[in-house]
Amino acid sequence: MTLRSSAFWKLLCLALLRGASWLVPGRQREEWWKEWRAELWHVRRACAAEDSFFSWMAEREVVTFCLGAFPDALCFREQFKLQRIRLAATGSATQCVQILFGLIAISYGVAMLLPDVSAILHFSAYRDTKNLMLLRDAHSSDDSVPTISASQYQVWKGRRQDLFSGFAYYQIAQQSMMLDGSGPVTPLIGSIASASSNLFNLLGLRVRFSRETPGSLPRLILSEQMWKKRFRGDPHIFGRIVQVGSNSAMVSGVVGTGSWRLPGQIDAWLLLPQDMGYSNSLGYVVAHLQTSHAKWGEGWHMSAPTPAGTAEDFFCQSLTERTRGPGDVFLFAVLLACLALPATTSLPLGEYRASSRRLSWFTKIRRWSFLGCKLTLLLPIVYFVSLDLAHLRGGIDPVTSEYIQLMSAFSVCLFGLRWSLRDQRQRCPVCLGKLSNPARVGQPSRSFLAWNGTELICVSGHGLLHVPEMATSWFSEQRWLYLDASWEILFTEPAFETPGYF
Repeated sequence: MTLRSSAFWKLLCLALLRGASWLVPGRQREEWWKEWRAELWHVRRACAAEDSFFSWMAEREVVTFCLGAFPDALCFREQFKLQRIRLAATGSATQCVQILFGLIAISYGVAMLLPDVSAILHFSAYRDTKNLMLLRDAHSSDDSVPTISASQYQVWKGRRQDLFSGFAYYQIAQQSMMLDGSGPVTPLIGSIASASSNLFNLLGLRVRFSRETPGSLPRLILSEQMWKKRFRGDPHIFGRIVQVGSNSAMVSGVVGTGSWRLPGQIDAWLLLPQDMGYSNSLGYVVAHLQTSHAKWGEGWHMSAPTPAGTAEDFFCQSLTERTRGPGDVFLFAVLLACLALPATTSLPLGEYRASSRRLSWFTKIRRWSFLGCKLTLLLPIVYFVSLDLAHLRGGIDPVTSEYIQLMSAFSVCLFGLRWSLRDQRQRCPVCLGKLSNPARVGQPSRSFLAWNGTELICVSGHGLLHVPEMATSWFSEQRWLYLDASWEILFTEPAFETPGYF
């Protein structure tokens, strides 16, 4: 074998090994390169011919060894990826936060797909809600039942008032509705509210696509649900003449879903000019106080004249309760969950004794910040999930939906708080990784002589967690044991390296 051919094959083998080393993860690359070079020297020494002539069989054995480094490198690379996947599957802090953000996005997306929830989130409160009152007969305990006649409303409106600055009235009845000229041939039957022309101004309720009608022609305001379902959301419908019962009216606007918080499920509002054209059926009266009477509370009785000239008792109920958003129910549910938490789970996170190596301030702050982050992200999840469950089916009574929201928010919040604490106890205080490899230690019969329970280990080698099987006077809570430097030899795998000490 000549000197030139010998140098060529040596360079070729080294190039093959260097190429295989680049397939190895970076932190192990040099170690594997040195190991392969040392093995190459032994292989060449064993396979090379003793004479100086060129030996194809020897060089073939050497090249085969060098080519075998590639499968080894690929196998190690796959094992390295599997180790990282396994670590991620055991629950890294970053993965936990990403899952919580994903739950927020999913619950919010579902909320945007539900019309009732979307309307609640975008609800604009009525004008001066605390001074808007719903009047009803004092003998009726249900404010959803109409109790006021149109003549009674006319009496109040025509008298000089010292208490109220304005009144509005509406009646609800099933009426037919049909477009004049081109349009649906079959009349549309809907729940139509015949109302005074100042109803929306008194409430401060915003009307989209609002248009004024010429002369004394009544205005017809559609609900968004009817506009989209019956008229397919056609923007050219506004300004058209429609026949509502025996009255002609002009379609003049749309009220958003969820904006109507007064009694009655209404498809459209027929605003009657000059308060003429009411039927003999009963309806509802909304009044606005001239000055605030907060000391009277949200509901109080009053005596008022009737069309017969006598005085009767009526009950005034503030609209504050009806226009209240879901935030109050949510906060009350969270408060109940926080009060119930100590009765359902242990609050302490365990004993964390001093370590021989001082933990950095960043490590300590990161641990508590992680717990605070989980609790913070839990709140929007509870809020949106409870709203989704309360309004999953449309047309539910507002009181029923509030009870559903209260129960679901309480349950989800309590479960989430318990999970946050349990998850924090099962994590390493240094790297925040999930503890794994549980091992049974001790015997129950020796509980008063030595501890018995479950021992978990941090895969990064930071310490051990001892969880007692049975709480005793000397070992009632789980304990964390930091591992000293002598244990580092068992955790030299780079995939498990996580700095946390000074």
